[in-house]
Amino acid sequence: MGCSFHVVLCVLSVVVIIAAVSLPEWNEQETRLQLDLFSHILRDEAVFRIGQLGKISDSEKYLERTFLSHAAKKAGNLIEEWMWDAGLKTWVDQMGNLHGRTDGANSSAPALLIGSHLDTVIDAGKYDGSLGIICALAAIKALKISGKLENLPRPVEVIAFSDEEGIRFHSTFLGSAAIAGILPVDILHVSDKSGVTLQDALKANNYAGTEESLLQLKYNPLSVWGYIEVHIEQGPVLEARGLPLGVVLGIAGQTRLKVTLKGSQGHAGTVPMSMRKDPMPAAAEVIVILEKLCKYPEEHLSEEYKGFRKGVSDGSIVCTVGEIATWPSASNVIPGQVTFTVDIRAKEDDTREVIISEFNNRVHQTCDKRSVSCSIERKHDASAVECHRDMNFRLQNAARIAMQNLPLLHTCKALDVVPTLMSGAGHDAMAISHITKVGMLFVRCTGGISHSPAEHVPEDDIWAASLALFAFLLEM
Repeated sequence: MGCSFHVVLCVLSVVVIIAAVSLPEWNEQETRLQLDLFSHILRDEAVFRIGQLGKISDSEKYLERTFLSHAAKKAGNLIEEWMWDAGLKTWVDQMGNLHGRTDGANSSAPALLIGSHLDTVIDAGKYDGSLGIICALAAIKALKISGKLENLPRPVEVIAFSDEEGIRFHSTFLGSAAIAGILPVDILHVSDKSGVTLQDALKANNYAGTEESLLQLKYNPLSVWGYIEVHIEQGPVLEARGLPLGVVLGIAGQTRLKVTLKGSQGHAGTVPMSMRKDPMPAAAEVIVILEKLCKYPEEHLSEEYKGFRKGVSDGSIVCTVGEIATWPSASNVIPGQVTFTVDIRAKEDDTREVIISEFNNRVHQTCDKRSVSCSIERKHDASAVECHRDMNFRLQNAARIAMQNLPLLHTCKALDVVPTLMSGAGHDAMAISHITKVGMLFVRCTGGISHSPAEHVPEDDIWAASLALFAFLLEM
């Protein structure tokens, strides 16, 4: 496709979009200027800003931003500048969440919240979390330039949540759960790997870090109209469909466990195999048991759960052991202790509980057989969430406008139904669902890869997501 032909397509396509969402009428010269700004803001600037955030890391070797780290604070400062650029007034709350708000035409009306997280996993990709924040700011900046921001019927508040991944304190949704009022106050006494408690970390960053300050973060549900979140899909469905956007029907529930097995520490060369109480092979055995339970539940669930076997055999469960640690962790020593994490997710909460119960029983059976002790701690629980029908409908309409009219998306021209899908990954929307209706828009990612440096979202898909938010806000 030649450059001039591409420009013609761009102008024609965006003219259709502007008409569809009732932007002000301009003369030809003004229209072309606005189109250039819209393309620059919704795609080019958004892509550039995601790249900038991707360079802010606590590690020189890979991308890592955890709760209240130096990089997280630096990223927050940059996002705040972009919030000002979009015409938002800003503040940071007592859990480190960054807020940017515009009152619209009615400051007393319940607000629409748009959010995602600024923290990352270790060795992360640059789109997870950041995409949702940047697309929201791009859409609001486009509204500001078009003169529509002050005419919105209700306040709009963009939130960059301080912690969603739960890497530092092993408890996800610290930021959004605090706002939803579901974060237990005893979380303040949980320690990271360095022995620093959440309370210590907050106070070290000039936050109060008290139970009272935590409880005061909860939003009044009557003050919130709804919540939407743009996020990379983190899976292959949209790419397989050849479409950039999809609407999320619901989010799988999840549980995180910490499993500890203790045996008898000893010399690797002098203790006979028959006399060992080695927690390592016990851990290996129960990890394989977990894999079988989640991959082939119909075959491996005990008779106690016979009634659940058929219902959980459709691939709706995923289980992951993501972290293993041994003590004293030396090549010539039989370890005295093995600890590993378990992440269990399922579309149905009852199914997840069955897997957890069965796994618990099998772990203790294995430990008894191998003469080692074991304990299982539930570190995190989040119930499955159904996205609200009204929010889904509005997001589908907004996504349809974007996909039918963007240049280079010719396959979407006759699109009547925006694809819907479930999310196996947890999102801040899960926490916010406790105070308001929620909706989510997924964006295609290359190869379905996420939580990896290979994570990638095509530039035109970022444009589509920003434009969908723009249309959503105008039709709100």
